[in-house]
Amino acid sequence: MTDHTASATALALALGTALTLAQTPASAHMDQAVAGKEKCYGVALKGGNDCASGPGTSCAGTSTADQRGSDWVQLPAGSCTKTPSKTSPTGFGQTKAFKEKAGAKAKETKP
Repeated sequence: MTDHTASATALALALGTALTLAQTPASAHMDQAVAGKEKCYGVALKGGNDCASGPGTSCAGTSTADQRGSDWVQLPAGSCTKTPSKTSPTGFGQTKAFKEKAGAKAKETKP
């Protein structure tokens, strides 16, 4: 292999890697588990959710109500189910999305 061929191959590999990374959505990076943290649903306050929480949200900070069952934040591992939630059926945060308990709809607030 000539130096010219090797340089062209290295450039092609670098370009391919860059294009692959550019096509990966930012939310895919945010959805990955963070060491020592867990997703906690039903405890995020309006505008305090982490990326791509649920319906009506596009990324971090876009939730429109407090403590929706579809909105999540990263909390220290083991603390989610000890964190109070007015909308959760158990009264505490959940590690999976949930439907808010009857009569305790998440409070929608207008800006």
